[in-house]
Amino acid sequence: MMDLEQVRALAQILRENDLSVLELSCGEDKVKLERQSAVPAIPAAPANSAAQIPPAAESAATGAAQNYREIKSPMVGVFYAAPSPDSEPFVKAGSRVKKGDVLCVIEAMKLMNEVNAEQEGTIQEVCVENGQVVEYGQTLFKIV
Repeated sequence: MMDLEQVRALAQILRENDLSVLELSCGEDKVKLERQSAVPAIPAAPANSAAQIPPAAESAATGAAQNYREIKSPMVGVFYAAPSPDSEPFVKAGSRVKKGDVLCVIEAMKLMNEVNAEQEGTIQEVCVENGQVVEYGQTLFKIV
């Protein structure tokens, strides 16, 4: 049976070789890792366009982007927003959470692992969809 470190090593191979899918089977153990395709790059703005953005608007946008904290995946696995398919999600955008509240479950190697809030706050954004494969360190939530 594979351990978490082996799964992390496979995820690293997936990233380093820019693969979208990696499947491995050893006896009855099977692992399939899928990586989302990269988001297309936004074309660079013309050099003179920076002068057209008022400095106040630029600093406000920068400040707004820094007001949240990212909650990242502690492992590779499948993200589940609710305890069961017919249940309400643990949290959604706008949900108020306390330290220790369950935010989601990540299934890795048939084990369900709860991800808990490390701080009190309000969920600003849920960054992944239910049933999506997530990578180690991938942002799951933004909290303010």
